Amino acid sequence: MTTNLAGIGMTSQRTRSRLIQRLRDKGIVENSVLSVMEKLPRHIFIDEALSHRAYEDTSLPIGMGQTISQPYIVARMTELLVMSGKMTNVLEVGTGCGYQTSVLAGVSKWVYTIERIQPLQKQAIDRFKLLNLHNVNYRHGDGYLGWEEEAPFDAIIVTAAPDQVPQPLIDQLAIGGRMVIPVTVANGDQQLHLLEKTEEGITSMQVEEVKFVPLVGGTIG
Repeated sequence: MTTNLAGIGMTSQRTRSRLIQRLRDKGIVENSVLSVMEKLPRHIFIDEALSHRAYEDTSLPIGMGQTISQPYIVARMTELLVMSGKMTNVLEVGTGCGYQTSVLAGVSKWVYTIERIQPLQKQAIDRFKLLNLHNVNYRHGDGYLGWEEEAPFDAIIVTAAPDQVPQPLIDQLAIGGRMVIPVTVANGDQQLHLLEKTEEGITSMQVEEVKFVPLVGGTIG
């Protein structure tokens, strides 16, 4: 893993800024999210051999059958949460390489992130330390179950796709809280959903078609 945070050539600040303009062109409008992503060195979250592709608007492999999400999807999911309400206590299911976590850390007071693949988690923790992120709490475990001890959460983001929304995550969402989660539908396609919890129950809105790795974990309640 490179420790050159500033980057050169295809990982330079100029290249990052071009990515941010592409995200604006695709409809991302939340400046707090774009500002964090413009400063964040995405190239440190992937293998050095792929670093020249770090600021393309595409997902990339990070090993162990996992990927770093497309920057547009990272921005879109984060924007949906930020624009909908407060971001004091945020739960992320699926730390992965830590890129989405680091974006959340820039727009939240506290981030709680869960990862089931321990080698990926260890690499992500090294990156959090490199970036001096002091508001990220991490756990190795089953994301289906959430993080009950730290609930309720103002926002929950899930970066892998279940067949239906896990009940423990709904239970751990605060009243007025929001969740963004990709859900696999009958034909195998995936739809990104924005859920909001009210006193009356859960409202759900389909946002757009997406493609994530499957969410692997315990039984859905």
